[in-house]
Amino acid sequence: MYLLITIDTEGDNAWARKGYENCTRNARFLPKFQELCEKFGFKPTYLTSYEMAKDDFFVEFASDALKRNRCEVGLHPHPWNMPPEYKLTSHDMILHPYMIEYPANIIREKVKVLTDLLQEQLGAKVCSHRAARWAFNSTYAKILCEFGYKVDCSVAPYVPDILPSRSGPDAIKVVLPDYSVFSAEPYFCDEHDISKAGKMPLLEVPMTIVPNYGRILSDIYYNWIPRGTWQLLFRGIFGRPQKWFRPTHRRAGDLTDVAKRKMRQDSDYIMFMIHSSELMPGGNPQFKNTRAINKCYASIEGVFQWLHQKGCMGVTCSEFYDLYLKGDP
Repeated sequence: MYLLITIDTEGDNAWARKGYENCTRNARFLPKFQELCEKFGFKPTYLTSYEMAKDDFFVEFASDALKRNRCEVGLHPHPWNMPPEYKLTSHDMILHPYMIEYPANIIREKVKVLTDLLQEQLGAKVCSHRAARWAFNSTYAKILCEFGYKVDCSVAPYVPDILPSRSGPDAIKVVLPDYSVFSAEPYFCDEHDISKAGKMPLLEVPMTIVPNYGRILSDIYYNWIPRGTWQLLFRGIFGRPQKWFRPTHRRAGDLTDVAKRKMRQDSDYIMFMIHSSELMPGGNPQFKNTRAINKCYASIEGVFQWLHQKGCMGVTCSEFYDLYLKGDP
């Protein structure tokens, strides 16, 4: 089994929704994570936003890791705070519009701006991508293909409601993806329906997520319980409907649970993800202090060590693409 480590490499505390994400102090905490990955021979893929691509510390750090062939840098555009400026709502910096809400020509320009910036800063080809807030569709996919992208990892399988809708004058006018009908295995996208396999040159490598509820609990959660407080109470008792291969402050054991489940299933790969700001105390809502960060690292190191002992090999997103083309996996 191959391990893909993806880091949404972006500004500080984007969850605050007040513009703080333009600060990039969390870049200073990435070398520690890189060292942990290299300890086990694993290679992270840093999916990078515009503000981080302009951070001198990140550029120097990533350039060194790239020269040593110990990482990959990919694209993770936050459309609300990067050029070209295009106002979608009255409060874009608070609402954080999805890329798929923008006109195709604006999506194309934003992809071009960040692609060109990263390649100029790092002197390396950029060919892997994850959409901000997991918002992806066929228009976006075709634009990525225009710029030579090989891999996308925006699909969150088994999750029907990952993207919250808005109401009022700023209501979303686009169709949001229902990822519960998408495959959980890699496939080349269809140009008209990215939930299906097709002939586009873009390989979809879905995030590793496993169902946590059986059929009955899922039916109760999605069809019988009102959204809001009651669903929060339900999750407090039974956990979330899905388990992601990403760290959480509430259920540290989920990482190992997911890894063991994927190993039992004899899966070809497992994809880990974290936000770069989740590696900095106070840079996110989950890990608010050094003690919480240390616990997060302990759980990550534990599952990385277990995977290493089981013979799991670390590859970047583009390396996995090359292996997939060769039929391995």
